[in-house]
Amino acid sequence: MYFLNLVGLAVSLVTIASVSARLPDGRFHGNMMRPANVPFVSPPDPGLPVTSRNGTVLPPYTTVYYFDQLIDHNQPSLGTFKQRFWHTYEFYESGKRTDNSYDSWRNECRWTINGLIAQQQNGSAIVLEHRFYGLSNPYPDLTVKSLKVHTIQQAIDDLEYFAKNVNLPMPGGDSVTPDKAPWVLIGGSYSGALTSWTMVNKPNLFAAGYASSAVVQAILDFWQYFEPIRTNMPANCSADVQAVIAHVDKTFSGKNATAIQALKENFGLGNLTHLDDAAGALRNNLWDWQSLQVTSGAGSQFYRFCDALEFKNGVEAPASGFGLQSALQSWGTYWRTTYLSGLCGTQDIETCLGTYDATLDFWTDTSIDNAGRSWMWIVCNEVGYLQEGAPNNRPTLVTRLVQPAYDLRQCQQMFPAAFPRPPIPNTILTNIKYRGWNVRIKNLFFANGIRDPWRDATVSATGVSVPSTSLQPIGLGDGFHCSDLGTSAGTVDPTIAAVQNAALASMKKWLAAWKPTGRGGPVKSPRSTPQSVPRVSPPFSLKPVNAWFKKAGTV
Repeated sequence: MYFLNLVGLAVSLVTIASVSARLPDGRFHGNMMRPANVPFVSPPDPGLPVTSRNGTVLPPYTTVYYFDQLIDHNQPSLGTFKQRFWHTYEFYESGKRTDNSYDSWRNECRWTINGLIAQQQNGSAIVLEHRFYGLSNPYPDLTVKSLKVHTIQQAIDDLEYFAKNVNLPMPGGDSVTPDKAPWVLIGGSYSGALTSWTMVNKPNLFAAGYASSAVVQAILDFWQYFEPIRTNMPANCSADVQAVIAHVDKTFSGKNATAIQALKENFGLGNLTHLDDAAGALRNNLWDWQSLQVTSGAGSQFYRFCDALEFKNGVEAPASGFGLQSALQSWGTYWRTTYLSGLCGTQDIETCLGTYDATLDFWTDTSIDNAGRSWMWIVCNEVGYLQEGAPNNRPTLVTRLVQPAYDLRQCQQMFPAAFPRPPIPNTILTNIKYRGWNVRIKNLFFANGIRDPWRDATVSATGVSVPSTSLQPIGLGDGFHCSDLGTSAGTVDPTIAAVQNAALASMKKWLAAWKPTGRGGPVKSPRSTPQSVPRVSPPFSLKPVNAWFKKAGTV
């Protein structure tokens, strides 16, 4: 068996910390939305040699291998590029093969769900780097011309071409195509969605799939990102944040220039020109929630923020909070004296948080290993996931001054050669082609978390009735984003352990029933067409589309 996992955002977000133009947290810009990436798991001593079950000394987990991947699956004549992958057959036993890839770079198998499955099934493990992330690039830059082959479909085709053509660095590694040995596709967050999308688009290629926090439904205005945060964060902190944000929106929407400037100064943003940038910057405190796991302690960034608002002289605020005036003062002090320097580092306020100067490096840097730019291309074209304020009839943790037009303008600024006007991502086509919430396919396990900010883009979204079946189980634990990918979370939280155990049981049953087909050898250019299925309507409160795009240009 072989376990294949696609590495994309996780690899790139780990490696970008060494690039000086980026912020201390690794992002390119302080008003940049959080990408759908998995948490990084760092194993002890990843560079040491690995010993297999039969005593053979294997290369370290960090050993890099290269695969000749097609640049364009629609035009194989364009040639190939070097796609990086990592591989170990630590748990492999002849006659019992498994393919498992994990979305985290340099992960030792035994510390992840991938490792648990590989151990159970005596399988080999592979990590494949996503095109245009890290150092796996069809072209030497991230210009619009190069990014034309950066699509969901090309990434799906990469997986098929790799599985059917790779010569793995192990005994018998040249004859392990999916028709001869069962391959399991594993991913989390965006790559969890890619797991689902691939199994829809390439039926019967993979024997099974595991999709953690899989954002399967492309959503243009993804204001629901903040809903699991609002309902699961400390009640007093939630109440006070909502009060402050309502005050910010009211003040910034008014005409009292003195009050507006005073409010900007309260947060240390007096030199920031645009009010939507200033209000949008406060989303950072809520975005910190995505970094939480069940193993996170009270000293985590998000909880330090809430403590700054909800503790006075050693006394904690009631569930209703301390109220607007206290929270406004406390939040402002925390931003000016603590948070802002950690967010922006040595950058000035306008460079760090302003989004209107199209000459900044943030928009124009086309060098490779630039995860923010690669992710934005997919956001602007295919998935959306714009993290904005809630509709007027719903409580909101973040400003309503930031709406889709705000982020779509940034798409146009980053990719002017592709978008002479702000684009509208074709989320409808993405959901039709890859089924989104409508996915119904055999041998695919979904694992989600109640406290995951991305939950409402998964099959566990509020108000979406995707059935959990024996062939397509849905495990829902009390976790955060991709909590189930790490084994330590299962040790801490019994609900996550239950999800992991259910997945292991499903994999054992599915793979025991797998039989070789004799089909699926090397291919030149894979393609398949998904079946049509009834659409699931979104259950959320919707915003008036005309109001969103009044100034956003045309598709």
